[in-house]
Amino acid sequence: MTRKTLPLVLGITATAIFFSCKQEKLDALKLKYATNDASAYSAASSYTVSTFAGSGAVGAVDGIGTAASFNQPIGIAIDGSGNIYIADLTNNKIRKITQDGVVTTFAGSGQPGWQDGTGTTAVFHNPTGVAIDATGNLYVADTRNNMIRKITPVGVVTTFAGSGAAASVDGTGRAASFNSPIWVTVDGNDNIYVTEMGTCKLRKITSQGVVTTFAGRDTSGSSDGIGTAASFARPEGMCTDTNGNIYLADCINEKIRKITPAALVTTLAGSGAIGSSDGAGTVASFRDPMDAAIDRLGYIYVCDYVNNTIRRISPSDSVTTIAGIVGKRGSADGPGSSATFFLPRGVAVDHNGNVYVADTYNNKIRKLTPNN
Repeated sequence: MTRKTLPLVLGITATAIFFSCKQEKLDALKLKYATNDASAYSAASSYTVSTFAGSGAVGAVDGIGTAASFNQPIGIAIDGSGNIYIADLTNNKIRKITQDGVVTTFAGSGQPGWQDGTGTTAVFHNPTGVAIDATGNLYVADTRNNMIRKITPVGVVTTFAGSGAAASVDGTGRAASFNSPIWVTVDGNDNIYVTEMGTCKLRKITSQGVVTTFAGRDTSGSSDGIGTAASFARPEGMCTDTNGNIYLADCINEKIRKITPAALVTTLAGSGAIGSSDGAGTVASFRDPMDAAIDRLGYIYVCDYVNNTIRRISPSDSVTTIAGIVGKRGSADGPGSSATFFLPRGVAVDHNGNVYVADTYNNKIRKLTPNN
């Protein structure tokens, strides 16, 4: 498989990563959105993009809206009260943003390392993906520490799974190991799913901490199939629906894959060719899709990373571009068709259908408001 070089992330080149390969329950609290009456909104035909938080300058300043600053925000999750949690990668922090745009540091000292603790006494090393369970616990893919961390609603940080060794070993809790875990999602039974940057696997962690390999293998590929008979090529961000199906951004395969609770892997969208074409299912094309979120109507939102666009997949598998200009980097707010992004990596949807994007290299959190 041809290797591709992406912009720097995690302090190493994406090319180096590729040689080893690298909703959620529709009730109170889940990874990519919070729920409410499904009749409260309908699918939007268009969106208006604004900057919700972040000045654009590299920094770690708490504050309101654009007075705050980030350093490569990536993972994004929303709780049942509408609070947004951000994995602030290079700041080694988890940031919290209220509905009013007040940005604070929820956990992390800011120094790279490992330490359990409360709030800013805890230490992370390049946290990437975040997800919320039904009781408001936040799970963090602590990538460089090769661990999955758990943060309670009051900010107590513990290590939920992972020995810290860069390996891919099944087991329970700290007896298991991960190879650069990068994204997480949680299903309706509080099972946690983890993609690994150091392999091409999707791992599963039960609520009791039992870690197994759910799908994929050490080596890259694009095969559909069941469990380890299927293959991915740099599996990235994902979300789950009410039936426990996982929708995963299969970055290098340029596809969105669907994984059932029985671990059956199929291709939902994407031809496999690099492109930006809208269309039905596998007629559409992507360029390094990075994350996915699902709303209460079953629409899936995708960060199409190198295209600098936000795509949407309908319940009938039709792919459309809802924001961004293909191939154009920028930070312009405005109508979706004229707004610009700079390598967006994370996406989440709230209970009103607002879409939030971690606009990573703009160091901003952008908001897509439906024009209903």
